[in-house]
Amino acid sequence: MTEDSNTLAILLFGEIFGIDQMLRNRLGKVLPKGMEISHFSVLNHLAWRGAERTPAELAETFHVTRGAMTNTLNKLEWAGYIHIRPDWDDARRKKVAISPAGRQAREAALSQITPMITQVVEELGDDNVRAALPIIRALRRQMN
Repeated sequence: MTEDSNTLAILLFGEIFGIDQMLRNRLGKVLPKGMEISHFSVLNHLAWRGAERTPAELAETFHVTRGAMTNTLNKLEWAGYIHIRPDWDDARRKKVAISPAGRQAREAALSQITPMITQVVEELGDDNVRAALPIIRALRRQMN
């Protein structure tokens, strides 16, 4: 990698880190009281997926340790947002499903998040967002 390529890589990832920090800060301010970004992410995933997942599958999906996922799931279960049950086929595993209260919490979070992200997209312009998506997706796939 040349010095120019190194500089370009540093600039690219510096922007990504900055966006990540600002987005997390803004999301943290609009999420319902007590809900963390990790909680919303899991609820959103379970709602979109529409099927039960194991804690290990969720940990892999979110690229976190099983311990970190267990901590998140324990908080979500305590809040009544998910149900955790034994896997009937393998008693060593558990299955996680979103509860009706979890769906309501996700919807409440979405209603708070949507105006903020819609405003960002409107300010950037639809064409710019459409042009950026393939690059962002390719970067995500490469990092996976």
